[in-house]
Amino acid sequence: MGRYRAITTLGNLTPSSTVFFCCDMQERFRPAIKYFGDIISVGQRLLQGARILGIPVIVTEQYPKGLGSTVQEIDLTGAKLVLPKTKFSMVLPEVEAALAEIPGIRSVVLFGVETHVCIQQTALELVGRGLEVHIVADATSSRSMMDRMFALERLARTGIIVTTSEAILLQLIADKDHPKFKEIQNLIKASAPESGLLSKV
Repeated sequence: MGRYRAITTLGNLTPSSTVFFCCDMQERFRPAIKYFGDIISVGQRLLQGARILGIPVIVTEQYPKGLGSTVQEIDLTGAKLVLPKTKFSMVLPEVEAALAEIPGIRSVVLFGVETHVCIQQTALELVGRGLEVHIVADATSSRSMMDRMFALERLARTGIIVTTSEAILLQLIADKDHPKFKEIQNLIKASAPESGLLSKV
């Protein structure tokens, strides 16, 4: 009789095998997305962390001609790619090509909007390609909290890691003696916003 063994995704992160995906943090979504200001401030922090640690960042914008470009507060300096898209998933041919160029890529840290559409479809496609996906709950939202909650539940059941920005940044440095520890510590000194996202996860 075959033994069934549940496989747990441990989700260890190292800067050299990680890429950050910033999904559709655009101006037109500002009035519609719940707690958008909060997820923008956490998104900024994540991208600063990526720059400090030398982690590549891939950014998409959903139909920017109609929905505007990435909000000004988010600094895209040094992003590896900033791409327009009409497909919901961020896994475009140019993104696949960029991933293929990063040796040893194992983990994708994913955040943005909307949780139940572009984030969900991106996460499922990436897992289907054998990558481990970490969704940053405090930097990911939707127009509807119902949609957000069920997307995060579904994704967690698929073995995708639903976590927070502070957990990710500290996991990436792993040790107080890491040369970038002080810079990362300065980023997280002020806690991420305690937004209404929390009670709805």
